[in-house]
Amino acid sequence: MIAANIGKVFLEAYNEKHKSNYSAKEFFVEKYFHLFFDEEKYMQWVTNSPFVQGIKKGVAPTPTERKLKLEVLIDKIANNEADASIAIGFPSLDITATTSGQITNMALPLREEEVYLSWIGSGFGIGVQSGLSMFFDNKQILLDLYDGWTFYRGFLNKIPLLRGNQINTWNGQWLAHRYNKVTYDELNPTASFDPFATMKNEGMEITTQSWIEVLIGIAYNYPNSTMTAYVYSLGQTNITIGFIPFELPKIRSPFELFRKYFSSTKNDIVRTLFGTAIGFTKACQMGAIGVNALEPKGFRECLERGTLPKYNNTDEEKKISFNTYQIWLLSMLNNEQLWDESLKIAATLSMYSASDKNAKKTKSQEVTNLLVSVNKKQFIEGLTSIVKSIQDPASLLLFSNIASLLHTMPIDNVPYFLTLIRFQYAVVNKQS
Repeated sequence: MIAANIGKVFLEAYNEKHKSNYSAKEFFVEKYFHLFFDEEKYMQWVTNSPFVQGIKKGVAPTPTERKLKLEVLIDKIANNEADASIAIGFPSLDITATTSGQITNMALPLREEEVYLSWIGSGFGIGVQSGLSMFFDNKQILLDLYDGWTFYRGFLNKIPLLRGNQINTWNGQWLAHRYNKVTYDELNPTASFDPFATMKNEGMEITTQSWIEVLIGIAYNYPNSTMTAYVYSLGQTNITIGFIPFELPKIRSPFELFRKYFSSTKNDIVRTLFGTAIGFTKACQMGAIGVNALEPKGFRECLERGTLPKYNNTDEEKKISFNTYQIWLLSMLNNEQLWDESLKIAATLSMYSASDKNAKKTKSQEVTNLLVSVNKKQFIEGLTSIVKSIQDPASLLLFSNIASLLHTMPIDNVPYFLTLIRFQYAVVNKQS
Protein backbone atom coordinates (compact mmCIF):
# COMPACT_ATOMS: atom_id res chain seq x y z
CA MET A 1 0.00 0.00 0.00
CA ILE A 2 2.89 2.37 0.77
CA ALA A 3 4.39 1.70 -2.66
CA ALA A 4 1.08 2.71 -4.26
CA ASN A 5 1.17 6.03 -2.42
CA ILE A 6 4.76 6.64 -3.54
CA GLY A 7 3.72 5.85 -7.11
CA LYS A 8 0.87 8.33 -6.88
CA VAL A 9 3.11 11.13 -5.59
CA PHE A 10 5.64 10.48 -8.34
CA LEU A 11 3.11 10.26 -11.16
CA GLU A 12 1.58 13.59 -10.14
CA ALA A 13 5.06 15.15 -10.09
CA TYR A 14 5.96 13.60 -13.45
CA ASN A 15 2.78 14.80 -15.13
CA GLU A 16 3.28 18.29 -13.69
CA LYS A 17 6.88 18.46 -14.88
CA HIS A 18 6.28 17.09 -18.37
CA LYS A 19 2.83 18.61 -18.91
CA SER A 20 1.48 15.10 -19.51
CA ASN A 21 -1.59 13.22 -18.34
CA TYR A 22 -0.47 9.62 -17.86
CA SER A 23 -2.70 7.25 -15.93
CA ALA A 24 -0.89 4.71 -13.77
CA LYS A 25 -1.56 1.91 -16.25
CA GLU A 26 -0.39 3.99 -19.22
CA PHE A 27 2.82 5.02 -17.47
CA PHE A 28 3.50 1.46 -16.38
CA VAL A 29 3.02 0.00 -19.85
CA GLU A 30 4.74 2.77 -21.85
CA LYS A 31 7.57 3.73 -19.48
CA TYR A 32 8.07 1.43 -16.52
CA PHE A 33 7.74 -1.89 -18.33
CA HIS A 34 10.15 -0.90 -21.11
CA LEU A 35 12.82 0.29 -18.68
CA PHE A 36 12.48 -2.44 -16.08
CA PHE A 37 11.41 -5.62 -17.87
CA ASP A 38 11.58 -5.29 -21.66
CA GLU A 39 15.28 -6.17 -21.93
CA GLU A 40 17.29 -9.36 -21.41
CA LYS A 41 18.31 -8.21 -17.93
CA TYR A 42 15.62 -6.94 -15.60
CA MET A 43 16.10 -3.98 -13.32
CA GLN A 44 13.82 -5.48 -10.67
CA TRP A 45 12.92 -8.97 -9.51
CA VAL A 46 9.38 -9.28 -8.14
CA THR A 47 8.96 -12.70 -6.57
CA ASN A 48 6.05 -14.77 -7.92
CA SER A 49 5.06 -12.10 -10.42
CA PRO A 50 4.31 -13.04 -14.06
CA PHE A 51 7.63 -11.44 -15.08
CA VAL A 52 9.67 -14.06 -13.22
CA GLN A 53 7.45 -17.12 -13.42
CA GLY A 54 8.81 -19.80 -15.74
CA ILE A 55 12.21 -18.17 -16.20
CA LYS A 56 15.08 -20.68 -16.28
CA LYS A 57 18.36 -19.69 -14.70
CA GLY A 58 20.70 -18.17 -17.25
CA VAL A 59 18.07 -18.01 -19.98
CA ALA A 60 16.63 -14.56 -20.67
CA PRO A 61 13.05 -14.34 -21.96
CA THR A 62 12.69 -13.36 -25.61
CA PRO A 63 10.91 -10.13 -26.66
CA THR A 64 7.83 -12.18 -27.49
CA GLU A 65 7.90 -13.89 -24.08
CA ARG A 66 8.33 -10.56 -22.31
CA LYS A 67 5.34 -9.11 -24.12
CA LEU A 68 3.30 -12.18 -23.18
CA LYS A 69 4.28 -11.79 -19.53
CA LEU A 70 3.08 -8.19 -19.62
CA GLU A 71 -0.25 -9.32 -21.05
CA VAL A 72 -0.58 -11.94 -18.31
CA LEU A 73 0.06 -9.31 -15.64
CA ILE A 74 -2.50 -6.93 -17.15
CA ASP A 75 -5.08 -9.71 -17.25
CA LYS A 76 -4.42 -10.74 -13.64
CA ILE A 77 -4.66 -7.16 -12.39
CA ALA A 78 -7.99 -6.77 -14.18
CA ASN A 79 -9.50 -10.07 -13.05
CA ASN A 80 -7.83 -11.24 -9.83
CA GLU A 81 -7.76 -10.13 -6.23
CA ALA A 82 -4.65 -8.08 -5.50
CA ASP A 83 -1.86 -9.97 -3.76
CA ALA A 84 1.93 -9.79 -3.57
CA SER A 85 2.40 -11.38 -7.00
CA ILE A 86 0.61 -8.59 -8.87
CA ALA A 87 0.63 -5.67 -6.40
CA ILE A 88 3.95 -4.64 -4.86
CA GLY A 89 4.04 -4.42 -1.09
CA PHE A 90 0.70 -6.17 -0.73
CA PRO A 91 0.53 -9.35 1.37
CA SER A 92 0.28 -12.88 0.12
CA LEU A 93 -3.27 -14.19 0.34
CA ASP A 94 -1.81 -17.35 1.90
CA ILE A 95 -1.90 -16.61 5.64
CA THR A 96 0.89 -19.13 6.28
CA ALA A 97 3.34 -17.37 3.97
CA THR A 98 6.19 -15.25 5.32
CA THR A 99 4.90 -12.36 3.21
CA SER A 100 1.35 -12.54 4.56
CA GLY A 101 1.58 -9.69 7.05
CA GLN A 102 -0.97 -6.89 7.37
CA ILE A 103 -3.89 -9.04 6.21
CA THR A 104 -7.32 -7.67 7.01
CA ASN A 105 -10.83 -9.09 6.72
CA MET A 106 -12.09 -5.71 5.57
CA ALA A 107 -13.00 -5.40 1.92
CA LEU A 108 -10.65 -2.61 0.82
CA PRO A 109 -11.84 -0.62 -2.20
CA LEU A 110 -8.75 -1.29 -4.35
CA ARG A 111 -8.79 -0.15 -7.95
CA GLU A 112 -6.61 -1.23 -10.86
CA GLU A 113 -5.01 2.22 -10.73
CA GLU A 114 -3.62 1.57 -7.25
CA VAL A 115 -2.12 -1.76 -8.28
CA TYR A 116 -0.25 -0.14 -11.17
CA LEU A 117 0.81 2.67 -8.85
CA SER A 118 2.31 0.08 -6.50
CA TRP A 119 4.55 -1.14 -9.33
CA ILE A 120 5.64 2.37 -10.19
CA GLY A 121 6.25 3.27 -6.55
CA SER A 122 8.23 0.09 -5.88
CA GLY A 123 10.96 1.31 -8.20
CA PHE A 124 11.78 4.16 -5.82
CA GLY A 125 13.01 2.08 -2.89
CA ILE A 126 16.40 3.42 -1.73
CA GLY A 127 18.52 0.48 -0.64
CA VAL A 128 21.20 0.99 2.02
CA GLN A 129 23.60 -1.19 3.96
CA SER A 130 21.77 -3.45 6.44
CA GLY A 131 19.43 -4.85 3.80
CA LEU A 132 16.78 -2.21 4.37
CA SER A 133 15.24 0.26 1.94
CA MET A 134 13.53 3.62 2.31
CA PHE A 135 10.61 5.32 0.61
CA PHE A 136 10.51 9.14 0.60
CA ASP A 137 7.35 10.83 -0.66
CA ASN A 138 9.19 14.03 -1.63
CA LYS A 139 8.38 14.86 -5.27
CA GLN A 140 11.82 16.17 -6.17
CA ILE A 141 13.62 13.18 -4.65
CA LEU A 142 11.38 10.88 -6.68
CA LEU A 143 12.04 12.84 -9.89
CA ASP A 144 15.79 12.74 -9.23
CA LEU A 145 15.63 8.98 -8.69
CA TYR A 146 13.65 8.58 -11.90
CA ASP A 147 16.39 10.41 -13.81
CA GLY A 148 18.82 7.74 -12.60
CA TRP A 149 16.76 4.84 -13.94
CA THR A 150 17.82 5.51 -17.54
CA PHE A 151 21.48 5.42 -16.57
CA TYR A 152 20.99 2.11 -14.75
CA ARG A 153 19.33 0.63 -17.83
CA GLY A 154 22.21 1.94 -19.93
CA PHE A 155 24.83 0.28 -17.72
CA LEU A 156 22.93 -3.01 -17.73
CA ASN A 157 22.84 -2.99 -21.52
CA LYS A 158 26.48 -1.92 -21.93
CA ILE A 159 28.14 -4.12 -19.30
CA PRO A 160 27.53 -7.81 -20.05
CA LEU A 161 28.90 -8.98 -16.68
CA LEU A 162 26.74 -6.60 -14.62
CA ARG A 163 23.93 -8.48 -12.90
CA GLY A 164 20.43 -7.06 -12.93
CA ASN A 165 17.58 -6.75 -10.44
CA GLN A 166 19.36 -4.21 -8.21
CA ILE A 167 17.13 -1.17 -8.61
CA ASN A 168 16.98 -0.42 -4.86
CA THR A 169 20.76 -0.72 -4.54
CA TRP A 170 21.18 1.47 -7.61
CA ASN A 171 18.83 4.10 -6.15
CA GLY A 172 20.92 4.35 -2.98
CA GLN A 173 24.13 4.81 -4.95
CA TRP A 174 22.56 7.20 -7.45
CA LEU A 175 20.97 9.47 -4.86
CA ALA A 176 24.19 9.76 -2.84
CA HIS A 177 26.04 10.63 -6.07
CA ARG A 178 23.32 12.95 -7.40
CA TYR A 179 23.26 14.95 -4.16
CA ASN A 180 27.03 15.21 -3.74
CA LYS A 181 27.59 18.87 -4.57
CA VAL A 182 31.35 18.37 -4.86
CA THR A 183 31.50 15.53 -7.39
CA TYR A 184 28.20 15.65 -9.31
CA ASP A 185 28.39 17.22 -12.76
CA GLU A 186 25.03 18.12 -14.34
CA LEU A 187 26.62 18.17 -17.81
CA ASN A 188 28.11 14.70 -17.31
CA PRO A 189 25.96 12.98 -14.65
CA THR A 190 27.88 9.68 -14.54
CA ALA A 191 31.34 11.26 -14.36
CA SER A 192 33.24 10.10 -11.25
CA PHE A 193 30.41 7.64 -10.57
CA ASP A 194 31.63 4.09 -10.03
CA PRO A 195 29.27 2.03 -7.87
CA PHE A 196 30.41 -1.31 -9.30
CA ALA A 197 32.38 -4.16 -7.77
CA THR A 198 33.62 -7.53 -9.01
CA MET A 199 31.83 -10.59 -7.66
CA LYS A 200 33.44 -13.91 -6.72
CA ASN A 201 32.20 -15.49 -9.95
CA GLU A 202 33.92 -12.69 -11.91
CA GLY A 203 30.60 -11.01 -12.60
CA MET A 204 29.88 -7.43 -11.55
CA GLU A 205 27.34 -5.92 -9.21
CA ILE A 206 26.37 -2.58 -7.72
CA THR A 207 27.66 -2.19 -4.18
CA THR A 208 25.32 -1.09 -1.44
CA GLN A 209 25.65 2.51 -0.30
CA SER A 210 25.81 3.45 3.39
CA TRP A 211 22.73 5.07 4.91
CA ILE A 212 24.92 7.92 6.13
CA GLU A 213 25.98 8.88 2.58
CA VAL A 214 22.38 8.87 1.39
CA LEU A 215 21.13 10.96 4.30
CA ILE A 216 24.02 13.44 4.09
CA GLY A 217 23.11 14.08 0.47
CA ILE A 218 19.45 14.59 1.31
CA ALA A 219 20.32 16.77 4.32
CA TYR A 220 22.41 19.16 2.21
CA ASN A 221 19.79 19.42 -0.53
CA TYR A 222 16.87 19.91 1.87
CA PRO A 223 18.64 21.75 4.70
CA ASN A 224 15.81 23.18 6.77
CA SER A 225 13.39 20.34 7.10
CA THR A 226 12.56 17.06 8.77
CA MET A 227 11.58 14.29 6.38
CA THR A 228 9.83 11.05 7.16
CA ALA A 229 10.70 7.86 5.33
CA TYR A 230 9.06 4.47 5.32
CA VAL A 231 11.75 1.89 6.12
CA TYR A 232 11.18 -1.68 4.99
CA SER A 233 12.49 -4.77 3.23
CA LEU A 234 10.60 -6.88 0.70
CA GLY A 235 11.90 -10.36 -0.02
CA GLN A 236 11.28 -13.95 1.00
CA THR A 237 10.32 -12.44 4.33
CA ASN A 238 8.86 -8.93 4.46
CA ILE A 239 10.19 -6.57 7.14
CA THR A 240 8.44 -3.39 8.22
CA ILE A 241 10.40 -0.94 10.37
CA GLY A 242 7.81 1.80 9.91
CA PHE A 243 7.78 5.55 9.41
CA ILE A 244 11.01 7.13 10.66
CA PRO A 245 11.58 10.92 10.94
CA PHE A 246 14.99 12.14 9.75
CA GLU A 247 16.07 15.39 11.41
CA LEU A 248 18.04 16.73 8.46
CA PRO A 249 19.51 19.89 10.09
CA LYS A 250 20.83 17.77 12.97
CA ILE A 251 22.24 15.16 10.60
CA ARG A 252 24.08 17.93 8.77
CA SER A 253 25.38 19.58 11.95
CA PRO A 254 28.50 17.48 12.74
CA PHE A 255 29.79 17.70 9.17
CA GLU A 256 29.46 21.49 9.16
CA LEU A 257 31.10 21.78 12.57
CA PHE A 258 33.98 19.56 11.47
CA ARG A 259 34.71 21.82 8.51
CA LYS A 260 34.46 24.89 10.73
CA TYR A 261 36.89 23.71 13.40
CA PHE A 262 39.27 21.47 11.46
CA SER A 263 38.89 22.43 7.76
CA SER A 264 39.80 18.92 6.71
CA THR A 265 40.38 18.27 3.03
CA LYS A 266 39.82 14.57 3.66
CA ASN A 267 36.05 14.74 3.80
CA ASP A 268 35.85 11.24 2.31
CA ILE A 269 37.39 9.86 5.52
CA VAL A 270 35.17 11.97 7.77
CA ARG A 271 32.04 10.75 5.97
CA THR A 272 32.96 7.14 6.70
CA LEU A 273 33.41 7.71 10.45
CA PHE A 274 30.14 9.26 11.56
CA GLY A 275 27.33 6.79 12.15
CA THR A 276 29.60 3.75 12.56
CA ALA A 277 28.81 2.88 16.18
CA ILE A 278 25.40 1.42 15.37
CA GLY A 279 23.75 0.03 12.28
CA PHE A 280 20.80 1.51 10.43
CA THR A 281 18.35 -0.91 12.03
CA LYS A 282 19.36 0.15 15.57
CA ALA A 283 19.34 3.79 14.51
CA CYS A 284 15.71 3.38 13.41
CA GLN A 285 14.90 1.90 16.82
CA MET A 286 15.62 5.31 18.32
CA GLY A 287 12.32 6.48 16.84
CA ALA A 288 13.88 9.43 15.01
CA ILE A 289 17.29 9.78 13.38
CA GLY A 290 19.39 12.82 14.21
CA VAL A 291 22.82 13.51 15.70
CA ASN A 292 22.63 10.63 18.18
CA ALA A 293 22.49 8.10 15.34
CA LEU A 294 25.75 9.52 13.92
CA GLU A 295 27.86 8.35 16.87
CA PRO A 296 31.34 7.31 15.66
CA LYS A 297 32.54 3.84 16.56
CA GLY A 298 35.17 3.43 19.25
CA PHE A 299 34.67 6.08 21.90
CA ARG A 300 31.74 4.72 23.94
CA GLU A 301 34.16 3.50 26.65
CA CYS A 302 35.50 7.02 27.07
CA LEU A 303 31.96 8.31 27.57
CA GLU A 304 30.71 5.65 29.97
CA ARG A 305 33.87 4.74 31.90
CA GLY A 306 35.73 8.02 31.89
CA THR A 307 38.71 6.57 30.02
CA LEU A 308 41.26 9.20 29.07
CA PRO A 309 41.70 9.31 25.27
CA LYS A 310 45.08 9.27 23.51
CA TYR A 311 45.86 11.92 20.94
CA ASN A 312 48.23 11.15 18.06
CA ASN A 313 49.16 14.25 16.10
CA THR A 314 51.48 12.43 13.71
CA ASP A 315 48.96 9.99 12.24
CA GLU A 316 46.54 11.92 10.03
CA GLU A 317 43.79 9.29 9.96
CA LYS A 318 43.89 8.75 13.74
CA LYS A 319 43.85 12.50 14.22
CA ILE A 320 40.75 12.85 12.01
CA SER A 321 39.07 9.99 13.89
CA PHE A 322 39.87 11.69 17.22
CA ASN A 323 38.42 14.96 15.94
CA THR A 324 35.18 13.30 14.83
CA TYR A 325 34.64 12.22 18.45
CA GLN A 326 34.98 15.80 19.63
CA ILE A 327 32.68 17.18 16.96
CA TRP A 328 30.02 14.56 17.57
CA LEU A 329 30.08 15.45 21.28
CA LEU A 330 29.72 19.14 20.44
CA SER A 331 26.80 18.34 18.12
CA MET A 332 25.11 16.35 20.87
CA LEU A 333 25.51 19.29 23.24
CA ASN A 334 24.02 21.61 20.60
CA ASN A 335 25.87 24.60 22.06
CA GLU A 336 29.06 25.84 20.39
CA GLN A 337 29.97 27.96 23.42
CA LEU A 338 30.77 24.72 25.23
CA TRP A 339 33.65 24.15 22.81
CA ASP A 340 35.43 27.23 24.14
CA GLU A 341 34.49 26.42 27.74
CA SER A 342 35.84 22.88 27.49
CA LEU A 343 39.02 24.16 25.86
CA LYS A 344 39.57 26.76 28.61
CA ILE A 345 39.19 24.28 31.43
CA ALA A 346 41.39 21.73 29.61
CA ALA A 347 44.17 24.34 29.24
CA THR A 348 43.85 25.42 32.89
CA LEU A 349 43.99 21.82 34.11
CA SER A 350 47.03 21.16 31.94
CA MET A 351 48.86 24.15 33.43
CA TYR A 352 47.82 23.12 36.93
CA SER A 353 49.17 19.61 36.39
CA ALA A 354 52.42 20.91 34.86
CA SER A 355 53.02 23.22 37.86
CA ASP A 356 53.37 20.21 40.16
CA LYS A 357 56.81 20.34 41.80
CA ASN A 358 55.95 17.61 44.26
CA ALA A 359 57.72 14.30 43.65
CA LYS A 360 54.46 12.52 44.44
CA LYS A 361 52.79 14.37 41.56
CA THR A 362 49.81 15.25 43.74
CA LYS A 363 48.40 17.87 41.37
CA SER A 364 48.75 15.56 38.38
CA GLN A 365 46.83 12.86 40.21
CA GLU A 366 44.11 15.35 41.19
CA VAL A 367 43.65 16.23 37.51
CA THR A 368 43.54 12.56 36.54
CA ASN A 369 40.91 11.88 39.19
CA LEU A 370 38.88 14.83 37.98
CA LEU A 371 39.00 13.84 34.33
CA VAL A 372 37.76 10.29 34.86
CA SER A 373 34.54 11.65 36.38
CA VAL A 374 31.46 10.39 34.56
CA ASN A 375 28.81 12.40 36.39
CA LYS A 376 28.24 15.83 37.89
CA LYS A 377 28.81 14.78 41.52
CA GLN A 378 32.20 13.18 40.84
CA PHE A 379 33.39 16.13 38.79
CA ILE A 380 32.37 18.73 41.38
CA GLU A 381 34.11 16.75 44.13
CA GLY A 382 37.29 16.56 42.04
CA LEU A 383 37.07 20.25 41.23
CA THR A 384 36.70 21.12 44.90
CA SER A 385 39.91 19.26 45.70
CA ILE A 386 41.81 21.21 43.04
CA VAL A 387 40.37 24.62 43.97
CA LYS A 388 41.83 24.31 47.48
CA SER A 389 45.33 24.60 46.01
CA ILE A 390 44.69 27.39 43.51
CA GLN A 391 45.60 31.01 44.19
CA ASP A 392 45.17 32.48 40.71
CA PRO A 393 41.90 34.53 40.64
CA ALA A 394 41.32 33.90 36.93
CA SER A 395 41.54 30.13 37.39
CA LEU A 396 39.29 30.26 40.43
CA LEU A 397 36.71 32.22 38.45
CA LEU A 398 36.90 29.73 35.59
CA PHE A 399 36.35 26.75 37.87
CA SER A 400 33.51 28.55 39.59
CA ASN A 401 31.85 29.22 36.26
CA ILE A 402 32.28 25.61 35.16
CA ALA A 403 30.69 24.37 38.40
CA SER A 404 27.80 26.77 37.86
CA LEU A 405 27.46 25.64 34.23
CA LEU A 406 27.26 21.99 35.26
CA HIS A 407 24.56 22.76 37.83
CA THR A 408 22.35 24.39 35.20
CA MET A 409 23.14 21.97 32.37
CA PRO A 410 20.51 19.34 31.45
CA ILE A 411 21.53 16.14 33.17
CA ASP A 412 21.68 14.19 29.89
CA ASN A 413 24.29 16.62 28.53
CA VAL A 414 26.68 16.37 31.48
CA PRO A 415 28.42 13.11 30.42
CA TYR A 416 28.94 14.51 26.91
CA PHE A 417 30.44 17.73 28.24
CA LEU A 418 32.76 15.92 30.64
CA THR A 419 33.87 13.66 27.80
CA LEU A 420 34.53 16.66 25.57
CA ILE A 421 36.75 18.12 28.30
CA ARG A 422 38.74 14.86 28.36
CA PHE A 423 39.29 15.02 24.61
CA GLN A 424 40.29 18.69 24.75
CA TYR A 425 42.69 17.93 27.60
CA ALA A 426 44.35 15.14 25.59
CA VAL A 427 45.04 17.61 22.76
CA VAL A 428 46.23 20.47 24.99
CA ASN A 429 48.41 18.20 27.10
CA LYS A 430 50.04 16.66 24.04
CA GLN A 431 50.75 20.05 22.48
CA SER A 432 52.20 21.46 25.70
